[in-house]
Formats: sequence, structure tokens, C-alpha cells
Amino acid sequence: MAVQEPLIIGITGGSGSGKTVFLREIAKPFTKEQICIISQDDYYLPIDKQLIDGNGIENFDLPTSFDIKGFERDLIKLKNGEPVEIKEYVFNNKDTEPSIITLQPAPIIIVEGIFVFHFKEIREKLDLKLFVDAREELKIIRRIKRDGMERNYPLDDVLYRYQHHVSPAYTTYIAPYIREADIVINNHHDYKKAANMVIGFLKNTLV
Repeated sequence: MAVQEPLIIGITGGSGSGKTVFLREIAKPFTKEQICIISQDDYYLPIDKQLIDGNGIENFDLPTSFDIKGFERDLIKLKNGEPVEIKEYVFNNKDTEPSIITLQPAPIIIVEGIFVFHFKEIREKLDLKLFVDAREELKIIRRIKRDGMERNYPLDDVLYRYQHHVSPAYTTYIAPYIREADIVINNHHDYKKAANMVIGFLKNTLV
């Protein structure tokens, strides 16, 4: 009997849209044997390989900021039923020692990241595409809270990167793919109803 291929779901959205929180919500009812999550963030290239803008600031919000070949290679491995080991990305925090993450293949594979629709080699492997959307002012507030409070980045740095890196990247590389999404989750206020809908779909998939 032929082995059934896993269902591969892509989740994207602009920085601050809440896609990571949404992903955690829909993954809660499931075990690691049922769902595998592979994150684009763990494929950032080292800081010395990031492009520098005109003011000498590294730009982490470009498709070239990532090891796309490694990302695709590991997704193919998971799809073929092979485990994957990757080094955790710690956002260039010198005080944090990255751990080795082992991803195990599962019936459902969720691919998460801001450029997962933009990368054609990833997009073509997705069976279902989810786009998490939010108003611009909410994304800015969430970005400030995350980078300023959780990662201790200076406010001026957070705002500079949002204006010169994050926002242009969203317009060029992310927003155009909202038209290709199978489901758009409007995370302006609450995502619970959308999350429950996706959870129900995933449970039916596993039956």
C-alpha cells in the first residue's frame, strides 16, 4: 500500500501580523507526532552575510537574508519521512547559545515565515496557503512590543528598520501573494474563530 504524503500548510503574513501566535494557537491541540512546524526564521544567514543598506544597517527583511536552499532541502526531507536537524536562530543574541532542533516528519507539516509564498520552490509544495493579515498600525505596535520589550532592541532601531526594511519588504515580497492565499485570517482584533476553523480542518485531516 502506498504511503500517504503529508499535508503541507504554509502560513505567512507581514511582520507583526500575529502569524506566529496564530500558529501556536492552531498547534495546541496536536502532538509532535501529528504536526511538524518548520520555521523560515531558523534559516537566516549569519549576520556577516546580510546585505547592508545605505546607512550601514543590516537588512534582515529580504528574501536573500535566508538559506533558501537549506530550507527547501529540509522541507523535502520531512515530506519524504526523514527527520531534520537545524540550529536554532537566536536573533544574533550573543548571550544565548543556540540549541539543535530536531524536526520529526508528521502527517501535517506547517511551513511558517514571511517569505514562504514568495519562494517559488517552497510555494509550489504547499497544499494549503494561509495569510495572516493585520492593519499597519497594529503591526507596528506589535513589532515595537516584540523587539523592544522581548528582545531589548532600542526603539529608534525598531522604528528605523520598520520604515526602511520591514514595510518595503511587505509591499514588495509579501502583500502581492495575499491573492494566492486559500484563507486570509484578519487578525485586527481576534483570531479565535479562524483558529478554531483551521483546527477543525486539521482534525478532520488526521481522521
